Amino acid sequence: MTAKDAALRWGKAQDYVRQVLRSNPARFPDGTVRVFSRQILVTREGMETVTGHGEIAQHK
Repeated sequence: MTAKDAALRWGKAQDYVRQVLRSNPARFPDGTVRVFSRQILVTREGMETVTGHGEIAQHK
């Protein structure tokens, strides 16, 4: 999922994934986040590891 979508699903600010990736990329397990030009994609596993919990916001 996109970083923005993931952040909203986990109840975080829209730029949460970008900020964590910039400040401490090692928090994401290998293979759970990919950067394509300016687009960041992150897996559910990556978000759960970084935030310490599962998805909390209902995505529409």
